[in-house]
Amino acid sequence: MSCPARRPFGLELPTLAGCALAGWPQRALSHAAASPPGGAQAIAWSFDVSVVALLALSIAFYAAGALRLHPHSRLGRRMRGLQAAAFAAGWLAVVAALVSPLDALGASLFSAHMLQHELLMIVAAPLLVLGRPLSVWLWAFPAPARQRIARMVRAPAFSATWTGLTRPGVVWVLHAAALWAWHAPALFESALHHPRVHTAQHWSFLVTALLFWWTALGHGRASSTRSAHGLLLLFTTMMHTSALGALLTLAPGVWYPSYIASSTALDFDPLEDQQLGGLVMWVPGALAYVLGGLAVAARWLMQREPPGRAGRLLARQP
Repeated sequence: MSCPARRPFGLELPTLAGCALAGWPQRALSHAAASPPGGAQAIAWSFDVSVVALLALSIAFYAAGALRLHPHSRLGRRMRGLQAAAFAAGWLAVVAALVSPLDALGASLFSAHMLQHELLMIVAAPLLVLGRPLSVWLWAFPAPARQRIARMVRAPAFSATWTGLTRPGVVWVLHAAALWAWHAPALFESALHHPRVHTAQHWSFLVTALLFWWTALGHGRASSTRSAHGLLLLFTTMMHTSALGALLTLAPGVWYPSYIASSTALDFDPLEDQQLGGLVMWVPGALAYVLGGLAVAARWLMQREPPGRAGRLLARQP
């Protein structure tokens, strides 16, 4: 597929997105496979022992907790099944982001790196939150350990810290700060060259996204206030992430020089690679927040509020 000349401000967004998305998978994989050893490294599966161990423990604890919780759960089998399916899908999204060849390819292509980040923040995080893993993981422990953990969670210090971290304003600032700070050229370049900084980048994206979606989607009994806060969080986050994606897409030059040599080696123009990465944040990212907002709004509208005085009077009419 041939695309117009590289002029980001002259291209219409649908044309740019269509050209980039149509050519990315074939070009990335075919050129990586045809140019070893760099190409072989670009499509290799990652095996970070700590990441794989945490993933294995999380799914094992969830399965054990779900089996033990099932006879005691007040939720229906269908609801528990939906939560387990959401957790499994979120877990697989983390695997795709951190273990699959996408992780290695992200070292060579900015667009792959951005796809990796979006998988963590707008796919894995909301699905893991919908899976309600905290209570399920708790049931993986024996009864005495569950009681000790429950007492620790109810302790004033822990409770106050958790309440503070999940306030709407706090999660908004934390997530926005992580997103914008790590995409500053100096910090992003540092993450590319230092594994520990890269690990901190991924952890900050995932943890702040989990806190964000936990608060935005609501936890416990839904209320009008929580739903309003969730809608505001999702709308404003959609706006500022779209702005960052637009800046990356429409930038006249490359922000991250480290990708120039590696993307060129894979037959990608570095500026086009950056444009595609910006589009990944701009378009799918905005869609995820819109869908989240629609889900919160639908739940809000379906809430059954106690009838007012007028409703009670009408109900008494024959």
